[in-house]
Order: sequence, then C-alpha cells, then structure tokens
Amino acid sequence: MTAANPVFVSIDTTAVDTARTLAQGLAGLVGGVKLGLEFFVAQGPAGVRAVLGGDSEVPFFLDLKLHDIPNTVAGGVRAALPLTPAFMTIHTSGGPAMMRAAAEAAAAGGAKRPRILGVTVLTSLDDGDLGAVGQSTPVAGQVERLARLARDCGLDGVVCSPNEVAALRAACGPDFILMVPGIRPAWAAVNDQKRIMTPAQAMAAGASHLVIGRPITAEPDPADAARRINAELGL
Repeated sequence: MTAANPVFVSIDTTAVDTARTLAQGLAGLVGGVKLGLEFFVAQGPAGVRAVLGGDSEVPFFLDLKLHDIPNTVAGGVRAALPLTPAFMTIHTSGGPAMMRAAAEAAAAGGAKRPRILGVTVLTSLDDGDLGAVGQSTPVAGQVERLARLARDCGLDGVVCSPNEVAALRAACGPDFILMVPGIRPAWAAVNDQKRIMTPAQAMAAGASHLVIGRPITAEPDPADAARRINAELGL
C-alpha cells in the first residue's frame, strides 16, 4: 500500500515482541502504527524504538491523550519530539491555554513536528454518560464545540467518532485533520465502541485517517484482515 492508506493500526499490548511482530507483519498493508498509553507506560520511548526501528519511516501515532496544566503538557510534547511521532493527542477539555501550549511545543519539532490532535468525546461515551459527569450537552454538540475550540487554539485536528465526521468537516474546513476510531467493518465485532461506522462509510463522510485495532489485531490473520479492509476502501 502507499502512503495514501488512511488506516492507522492500533496495537494495544504491553509486550514489545507482540507489538513488533504485528507492526512488521502489517508493513505495507496499513498507513501507520498507533501506540497508546498501555504500551507507553509499560515500555516507554525505548519500547517505541524497538517496535518501529531506529530508522523507521512508518508514520507513528503516539496516543497518550495528555491532560494536565499547560506547562506540563507542553513538556510532555517536547519530551516526545525525539521519537518523531506523526501525530500526538491531548484532551481538548484541558482548555485553551493547554491546547495552545501543546501546539507551540510541537512547533519546536520543525518540519518533523507532530500534528497535535484534540480528543473530544471518547467513543465509549454516549449522551447518558455525559449526563452522568455533569455535561448536559448532547455528544454531537459537545464534540463540535470542542473541535471548533481546538481549531481556534492552533491544533491540527481532532479525534472524533464516525458519527461526527460530516458535521466537523463542515464546521472546521477541508484541511482540519479528523482521526477517527470506532471503525468496525461489517464482519467485525462491535466490542465496547458505541458510535461506530464501517471504514468506507467513515471515509465517505470526510475522515482523514482511520484508527482500527481489534478488527485487525485480534484476527487469526491480521494481514488478511488488513487486506480485506483495504479492499473495502478500494486500495
């Protein structure tokens, strides 16, 4: 596959060997690799380098969802720059000052800077869940509010569910990155995601990139699963 492949495979494990085997087995079949909190807490930067290789050109999405005071989040972004992630995540609910600090810290990476994506509303949450934590706004309204705020604070894009893609593309413009989890091919199990869509549907709605984990990594043959998704996307 070429770099036009929008799929970032989410490798959710604490084991370096497992992550490396998956990454190597999917090389050329996905557009990039996402490593998140579970792996990073267990293995740190050394683990990332072990999985991707020191001179890897594979686009890398570091999904830590940073959320703290502005100075701390900016420091976290700067600390990750040597890994040259293509994307990093922060929580938009951290507020404008935190988002601006993260964007400014990322700019220090120059041409290889990470694109900072804001997490809006987690795809495991629905309207009832927001109400339980005191946010009476429906999910769709909260996502759009946070996405507009992220854009205005200098973030490159947001992470959002497939159901919000079309509205956010209209609200935030053609160049705003929409990184979309909650992707489930018709043949895959829903698991704990509540706001889902097939890969082709999400791309048609305006997604920039798709995050797909268990429908690839939990299959007996992950490479075959990736090929099936690529076929659905016409790749």
